[in-house]
Amino acid sequence: MTTNTSSNPSVTGVILAGGKGRRMGGSDKGLLNYQQRPLITYAINTLKPQVDALIINANRNIERYQEFGYSVIEDSLDNFCGPLAGMLTAMQAVDTDYILTAPCDSPRISSQLRQRMMEAMLLEQADLAVAHDGSRLQPVFCLLPCRLQADLEQHLQQGGRKIDLWLAEHKMAVVDFSDQADSFTNFNHPEDVSEHPLQSTSPLPLIGFAAFSGTGKTTLLRQLIPALNNKGLRVAVIKHAHHKFDIDVPGKDSYEIRRAGAQQVLVSSSNLMALMEVQPAELLEPVLADLIPRLNTSMLDLILVEGFKHEVLPKIELYRPSLNKPLLYPHDDNIIAIASDEALSNPVQIDQLDLNNINEMADYIDAFITNWTT
Repeated sequence: MTTNTSSNPSVTGVILAGGKGRRMGGSDKGLLNYQQRPLITYAINTLKPQVDALIINANRNIERYQEFGYSVIEDSLDNFCGPLAGMLTAMQAVDTDYILTAPCDSPRISSQLRQRMMEAMLLEQADLAVAHDGSRLQPVFCLLPCRLQADLEQHLQQGGRKIDLWLAEHKMAVVDFSDQADSFTNFNHPEDVSEHPLQSTSPLPLIGFAAFSGTGKTTLLRQLIPALNNKGLRVAVIKHAHHKFDIDVPGKDSYEIRRAGAQQVLVSSSNLMALMEVQPAELLEPVLADLIPRLNTSMLDLILVEGFKHEVLPKIELYRPSLNKPLLYPHDDNIIAIASDEALSNPVQIDQLDLNNINEMADYIDAFITNWTT
């Protein structure tokens, strides 16, 4: 196989779903529902934008995996020889320079996986790259050149099965993901799927606003952000949109370039920068775990979240009794305070705020930041 020596090598993403799932009671882990979605869809949605092509390595339920719209390859070796067999099969099947591998049972794969792995490998002039979570190596998250196909095949034919031993035979770039250690969370037991919500971790204080439509979340943010700025806080906002939207307009150069087929368009001036990225058509719903790393957190003190009410993060519920809607609390354990424009008829066991008192709400969030960092 020839290897592209250009400065932009091609990469195929490989989702490893070929195991027996012994610790999962024999269940096919990639097809288990997690928060109403098959586990493998999280890996698909995160890897697809990062790679030039995507394939699934599976040895069971082939037709079911094919329904996700990608090529499914079975191990070329018999008897479930582990992730190395899936990697070898992928190398044999693709025509790209590299494969980027990740397991099907990790719902929080980093959106920077390819970028960091490729940069580290090229910088260190290594043969391959492997992720490290700050505590230990994560060998199924690796970037492998397809030119090692014959070497890997020989290793397997000689009875080698341990992935870390084969990786160690080559010059390896160990890539630091200690700031995203939770991106290697994986599920091995049945209770993991039902008992572990997909938490939204952040290097900064993160607080959301939950409410029914029409309560005034955006109006509140427009008033609250200046009050937080007056306290010297640098604020970012992540907002969930329930419909298609566009931040550009027809006729503008950036709009026309994107419509022509560019997957990313970065527009910058002396006072503003905007990145427009085309999401894959099969993306179901955005998740905070993918969005937070896209922020330049070194320039921020706080992230406010509008929407994403089903995610696990501290939230303030906005409540207007006049709308005749039920409280989200106590059905959402992540609500830490209720901000209402009227006194609540029934007492609650969490903090209560005046929705019309912006300074009080700013003080509450300022105290939340202090408690978050200590």
